[in-house]
Amino acid sequence: MNGAAPVAASIVDAQGDLSTVEAADAVAPVAVLHADAWLAVVDKPAGLMVHDSALARGEDDFLADRLRAQFGRPVFLVHRLDRATSGCLLLAFDRDTASALGKVLMAGEVDKHYLAVCRGWPEERFTIDHALDGGPGKPLKKPAVTRFERLATCELELASAGFPTSRYALLQAMPQTGRFRQIRRHLKHASHHLIGDTSHGDGRHNRHFRMLGIHRMLLHASRLAFPHPDSGERLVVEAPPDAEFAKALALFAEAGTCAAAQPE
Repeated sequence: MNGAAPVAASIVDAQGDLSTVEAADAVAPVAVLHADAWLAVVDKPAGLMVHDSALARGEDDFLADRLRAQFGRPVFLVHRLDRATSGCLLLAFDRDTASALGKVLMAGEVDKHYLAVCRGWPEERFTIDHALDGGPGKPLKKPAVTRFERLATCELELASAGFPTSRYALLQAMPQTGRFRQIRRHLKHASHHLIGDTSHGDGRHNRHFRMLGIHRMLLHASRLAFPHPDSGERLVVEAPPDAEFAKALALFAEAGTCAAAQPE
């Protein structure tokens, strides 16, 4: 799990039946990507809320509760992922470690890499520097910066906005700050809406991907790198995309532009 992994056939070729995965999630333990006496990094499933909040809307299944039961000890969440986002989530097993990791996070020493699929073909490398508020009930705007790299492009035979085809890009997103729904809102600001995002995305393009059998929001926390609070050694942990995200990655499997047939 150490070292950065490129998006390659080993990722694109991931397979699995989504309905089977969803059924198993109800009973299967959360995948642990790294664990030691001080901390753990787990692979959060898409669609599961991290903890209870005002956005829970009556739900009673939360990742934090699952992890307490799974590890048989208290857990302290160091950062958050949206309900619809999957991938690397960092937690500590005691307050001192959580505090130390929190300071590392605030100091910008935690590298967070995400995979995202957006509408359109943005530049190969670009940065969005656009202040964001803290979400509902938190109107104060704070600086927010996200770096992006375009990894691949795809043009699908799906009509949109008067054009016979639709263009999409696979991005690597590297948030430099940690604001509420930062990547999603920054992509909306740039008019390169995240696919599958029902709050900040583009409904036409979300429907295109549902027609292709892809029903989740296409944002995945693929990599975390940070200094271990005990040893000081830099720890790099990666999470493979799930089966449904792999369906989207398959659209970008060929070099350059690829095409997918119009669904019947």
